[in-house]
Amino acid sequence: MGSTQRRVVITGMGVVCPLGSDPVALWDALIACRSGVGPLTSIPKDAFPMAFGAEARQFQGTVEDFGPLEREQTKAIRKGLKVMCRECQMGVAAAQRALASARLSPGSFDPDRVGIAFGSDYMISLPDEFTEGIVECLDHRGQFEFSRWATDGMPKMSPLWLLKYLPNMPASHLAIYNDLRGPNNSLTLREAGANVALTEAFHIIARGRADAMVVGSTGTRLHPLKIVHAMQQEELAMGAIDPAEASRPFDRDRRGMVLGEGAGAVVLEELGRAESRGATVYAEVLGGGSSSVVGAHFAARRDLAMTNAMIAALRSAALPPDQVGFVNAHGLSTHTNDAEEAWAIGRVFADRRRPIPVVAAKSYFGNLGAGSGMVELVAGVFALGHDRLFPVLNYRTPDPQCPVAAVTNGAMLPGRSFINLSVTPQGQASAAVVGRFDG
Repeated sequence: MGSTQRRVVITGMGVVCPLGSDPVALWDALIACRSGVGPLTSIPKDAFPMAFGAEARQFQGTVEDFGPLEREQTKAIRKGLKVMCRECQMGVAAAQRALASARLSPGSFDPDRVGIAFGSDYMISLPDEFTEGIVECLDHRGQFEFSRWATDGMPKMSPLWLLKYLPNMPASHLAIYNDLRGPNNSLTLREAGANVALTEAFHIIARGRADAMVVGSTGTRLHPLKIVHAMQQEELAMGAIDPAEASRPFDRDRRGMVLGEGAGAVVLEELGRAESRGATVYAEVLGGGSSSVVGAHFAARRDLAMTNAMIAALRSAALPPDQVGFVNAHGLSTHTNDAEEAWAIGRVFADRRRPIPVVAAKSYFGNLGAGSGMVELVAGVFALGHDRLFPVLNYRTPDPQCPVAAVTNGAMLPGRSFINLSVTPQGQASAAVVGRFDG
């Protein structure tokens, strides 16, 4: 990092995930080796082959889920809930909790110098949004008549329907509720979105375009149509499995990924500003990188993408591989992705004297879509702060195809920094480097 570049630190954190709605609950579950995977309640029991998933069960979508709010914010959010899908609600809630954690409230900062960078999945309408309109267009035989949709079907839909599912809405709502007028960007990069958003916000502050940024990501794989997509394209854990043991990254007997939902957010600030207001500094962002690699016939090369992203992140942070304490792995728990990730980690850290420790938070809560990377980053920050690593849940039998130093107990030290790694099925990878703050 150049000597003239401003330092960027984390001063607030918030989560909504299957392990709870605050970072302390998340950390307590990780250290206690308590899984957030259980029987599905939000989707009809017999609709899909899997009967389990990682739901954010404590999140009810009420204004009380958004943490401490000022009176006007409470009124605005309560009114805005009707134009937020569940993904959007979780993302805004996690970010509001991060702002409260950072002790940033409207009027306490220059709004022109605080911005937002937010990652998300592609958002899909629930079938229920169209049901009434479709019924209105059925003929006497129960056949749908498309010619009647514009006149008879569309009027039955909510006029604000589309606002619920636009992926830029989490950032838009946050800007309105908190009067944030600085740089504002939404990144629809699925699982890679969190680290990319964090890296963008890091550079915005480092280059002086803002003094603080709210950075988050939100996602779900527990959606009827997204489950269909996952069944068609990805490896899923299904069948008669104990839900708590279903997600087992890098283990020889892994059976596929577990679907989940959640969101996470952090507040980044320029170090001098944070110190001047007496903010608590949790960690320092050192750099980030991303890569997308597609081979012949549009086949994703996730192994190379992850390798490139980690190398770029380390170069951005001016940190040699042997000074990284641990890898906060994507750890999807699929046969292909885990093997590719293990290869990438092995290549990037090949010259270390000792294998780099690897943790995988998805072993506790599965794939939260775009929300995964940010929730995992918060877990990594807590590992630095508490000076201990959390074990990879359900890791029992090493796989020769995944030669990683998976953490199996809570006694291992995290070192002074970690690399947060994420990748999409399409070969988009991102990585961020976060370090312990020493003043």
